Amino acid sequence: MQDIAGNLAAIRERIAAAAAAAGRPPADIRLLAVSKMFSADHVRAAHAAGQRDFGENKVQEALQKIGETADLEIRWHLIGHLQSNKAKKASPAFAAIHSIDSVDLLRRVDAAAADAGAAPDLFIQVDLAGETTKFGAPEADVPGIARAAMDCRAARLRGLMLLPPWFDDPEQARPYFRRLRELRQRLVEDGIDGSKLRELSMGMSHDFEVAIQEGATLVRVGTAIFGKRIVRT
Repeated sequence: MQDIAGNLAAIRERIAAAAAAAGRPPADIRLLAVSKMFSADHVRAAHAAGQRDFGENKVQEALQKIGETADLEIRWHLIGHLQSNKAKKASPAFAAIHSIDSVDLLRRVDAAAADAGAAPDLFIQVDLAGETTKFGAPEADVPGIARAAMDCRAARLRGLMLLPPWFDDPEQARPYFRRLRELRQRLVEDGIDGSKLRELSMGMSHDFEVAIQEGATLVRVGTAIFGKRIVRT
């Protein structure tokens, strides 16, 4: 944990450099620290270094961590798959949910948010690679989900999210990042309110610089901040 502050500073420098290379203001890119499988103490160390946005994959793990850090000002993001039967728990707990992949899930999250008096930001997770091991809405389904989001009572559509295939060479992920940006543009041209699609959540520890060059506004970085995760069996 002693390295977290230094790691965060290094990542912020890299974000600024990537933004400058792309002719973008660094302030346009938000850093999301992915704290899944790390303790509340890790979150506290990152918070002490100025980090405010944190991402978790699983609702139950996140809820425990949220409780353990309730004294801190944190924006919690759910970036992992959300089962529809957990929408009631997730909607009031997270400031943002990045894994909306169907109209049904969208409506469940919105209804739960309205009942709880919450207003989470929503991202449509888009599947551009057809990987069976990952979730996300097929590209053809995205316009329908986006249009349905215009009728939300409480939740607010903010943008699109992408988890591309893993490549050792980050450049190989570039076409996927570009396709997400182009999809956003087509949605706006087809009549979706552009203010509802300002955010592109894409890019992780190994490829976020390429994602920034292709328009990412929110990058999800875990390993480069907290170190390698230890999977306990």
